[in-house]
Order: sequence, then structure tokens, then C-alpha cells
Amino acid sequence: MIGPTPEGTRDRRRGRLLVAAAAVFWSLGGLLARSADTDPWTTVFWRGIFCAAFLLAVTALREGRGTPAVFAGIGATGVGMAICFATASTCFIMALHRTSVANVLIIQSLSPFMAGLLGWLWMGERVAARTWLAMTVALVGSGIMVSRYLYAAPAQGSLAGDGLALTVALSFALATVLLRRRRQVQMLPAAALAAALTSAVASFSAVPGSADAGDLLLLALFGAGQLGLGMILFTAGARRIPVAEASLIAVLESVLGPVWVWLALGENPGAPSLAGGVVVLAALAGHTVADLRLERAAAAAAAQSGSGSRNRSSTGT
Repeated sequence: MIGPTPEGTRDRRRGRLLVAAAAVFWSLGGLLARSADTDPWTTVFWRGIFCAAFLLAVTALREGRGTPAVFAGIGATGVGMAICFATASTCFIMALHRTSVANVLIIQSLSPFMAGLLGWLWMGERVAARTWLAMTVALVGSGIMVSRYLYAAPAQGSLAGDGLALTVALSFALATVLLRRRRQVQMLPAAALAAALTSAVASFSAVPGSADAGDLLLLALFGAGQLGLGMILFTAGARRIPVAEASLIAVLESVLGPVWVWLALGENPGAPSLAGGVVVLAALAGHTVADLRLERAAAAAAAQSGSGSRNRSSTGT
């Protein structure tokens, strides 16, 4: 059996780092949303506008006069990914206003399982047992993180909000599979289209003029930084690693989100959130260490096999 090439191993490690960096940027969403004094639809509208403008500018800098052709060439896969990301982004903010934080985070933590199943059924990409184990532990950690909400505000949940949270998880899983399945498609224009779609939908209910200069600055950071840079990093990284692994690493967003709010606004997440976060981080760290060990063992075996082949060739056997 031929092990992964050194180039393939480096590419996979780069993919993990890029997806983890995307999760860090995305985790700032709660802090920025809490800091802006705008209603949910207006937040979605301006966030999408700034994100789309940022991604369009980045694409134009990279492609120059070829920018229109790049947008035209994203095809059905790019449009599908844009719809998935736009749906996930919009439904996430709407779900937070219709159900409890506990329900949203727990249901969203199902995304890695959905991505793993979709990747297996659609692409034949089998999920390693260690990845299933890590996803299960991460889901348990997410449950611990939000356990205090289940008792503090049990009446906040609603069927509509839970349905929106489930839509977020499924849409994100679908987008991840599309990225992995069509790695040759340039997804940055598709991400820009996704942001534009969110603004188009939000425009029917948003009140753009209600945002003052301070709000617009925060929303610019929300759109261009938190969402735009996150999109760039995720689309670059998710195509390099299995879909279940990409979705698993993205769970970091749920762990780090309460931490930023705590540090910036003084809102203590509580012992359950901290304990659950440690469990999630332990699952991610354990999975990464296991992967690194397997990759090193495969590289050593490949090097030993190559050395043996050269020795046999030099002795004429």
C-alpha cells in the first residue's frame, strides 16, 4: 500500500490550519453582533454588503481583467455553494432570535456528522473511526457548554428556531461537501455571491438607514473581517482535507465565541461553557495528534520502502 506523499501530507496540514484560522475569525461573530446596535435583518444586510464588496475587491486584485470570466465560470457548483453559505449565514442569526442558545449550538454541532455522511454517500469518502469518535466527543462537549441554558431558560426554544438551526447545520455540511467535491472551481467568487444573496434577502426587512457611523464601522469589520476573511480561509482549507474533518475543526467557532464576549464585554460564560470548551478542544487536539502520528508512520514506511527498492536495484536482485 502506498502512503501519502510528503507534498500531500503538507497540503493536508495546511488545510487544517486554514480551516482552524477560519473558525477563529468566525468565532468573533457573537461579539460583533452584540456590539452593533442594529436589528437582525439590518445586521444581515450590511454584513453581506461589506463582505461581498471585500471579496469582490480581493478577486479583482487577483484576477484583474479576468474577473468577470472568473465569476461566470463558477458554474452550478459555485452557485450551489453560494446558496448554502447564504442560507447558513442568514438562518444562524435568525435562529438566535427564535430559540435558545443551547438549541442552536447543539443542533449546529451536528454539522460534522452530516458532512461525514454526505461525503460518504455522495463521494465515497469514508470517515475514519477516530474522526467519528472525535466528532462524538465534540458534540458531548458542546452539550456541556450549553447545559446551563437548558435549565436557566427552558422556555426560550421554539420549533421554528430549532428548524432554522438544523438548516444552518445542513447548509454548512452541503457547502463543505461541494468544496471538497469540486476542488478545481474557484470558490472566492461564489463566496462573494453568497454574501450578496444574504443582503438581497435581508433588504426586504432591513432598515439600512438606522445604522449610524459607529454601527457601520462594526458591521464593516463583521462583513469584511469576520465573514469575508473567514470565507477565504475556509474555502482554501476545506478543499485540502476530508469533509468530516473540515466540519469538525470548524466547531472551534462555538468554543471560542463565548470567550471573546467574556474578554471584551465581561460576560462570564460560566463553568459549563469552560468545561465543555475544554472537552471540544481535547477532541480536536486528540484527532490532530492521531493524524500526525499516522502521517509520520506512513512517511517513514514509504521512505523505508524506497530505500529497500534502491538497495535491491544496486545489488541487481
